[in-house]
Amino acid sequence: MDELIAEAKEVATAAATRLGITVRELREPAAHEDVAQLFGRIWRTDSPNQLLDARMMRALSYAGNYVVGAFRDDVMIGAAVAFFGIDHLHSHITGVDPATQSRGAGHAIKLHQRAWALDRHIESVHWTFDPLVRRNAYFNLHKLGARAIKYLPDFYGRMTDGINAGDATSDRLYIQWDVASPEAIAAAAGDTREINMQAVYAAGAEVALARDDFGRPNPGKAVHDGRPLLVAVPLDIEAMRGTDPPLAVAWRREVGDALCAAFDSGYRIVGMARDGWYVMETD
Repeated sequence: MDELIAEAKEVATAAATRLGITVRELREPAAHEDVAQLFGRIWRTDSPNQLLDARMMRALSYAGNYVVGAFRDDVMIGAAVAFFGIDHLHSHITGVDPATQSRGAGHAIKLHQRAWALDRHIESVHWTFDPLVRRNAYFNLHKLGARAIKYLPDFYGRMTDGINAGDATSDRLYIQWDVASPEAIAAAAGDTREINMQAVYAAGAEVALARDDFGRPNPGKAVHDGRPLLVAVPLDIEAMRGTDPPLAVAWRREVGDALCAAFDSGYRIVGMARDGWYVMETD
């Protein structure tokens, strides 16, 4: 374990250094206020404390939980908050300033979180994410080497932030990131283990949900007989919520139905193809 911890710290530090950022724990109330302000900008909330109150962050940090910020030139560009669960660390929220998204800061934060957890002999980190956001699905399942193990209908209830407001339900996929697993170790080393769609189709994949030529959900006739299953998601659900809310609601319903039916039939998610397909298989 000591060797794995040292390696995880080295990988995390190298990733941050390449980006010219530092990730560090935040212990002072002023820093927690800055995190609340940052989260408010990212999620476009009416109040900086709408997502997570700065005083709660202060309490979590004081109790030894994970409260960190990512900085470039002393400017906070990202942050994350996680707390201890039973036999795992629950990563409640991670956000990166929209101006710096897709540049690796979120990945650097997660690698820091992995090293932090391992250093405390915590080998599993859990969180939720919106299953309709394909880039997040790819990031979690491939960039990190985590697993989506459960579908949680309307997990948070009604949400009023600028990103989620107007959505039909707050359905989420539950992620389990076994940070000492071969998959997580490989991902940390840069092996994202892409889905081989040619092999999936060669195995007789069934389409449980597709996208039609107009970007609408098109339910298939999946048999659930052990062959791989494909479940499509919108190419850009966040834009769709603003341009066509009824279509976004339809996608929420259809993806939830398809994933839940597959889970109930003994399937598991093995990955997200780059072009927006969940690939599911049986054990």
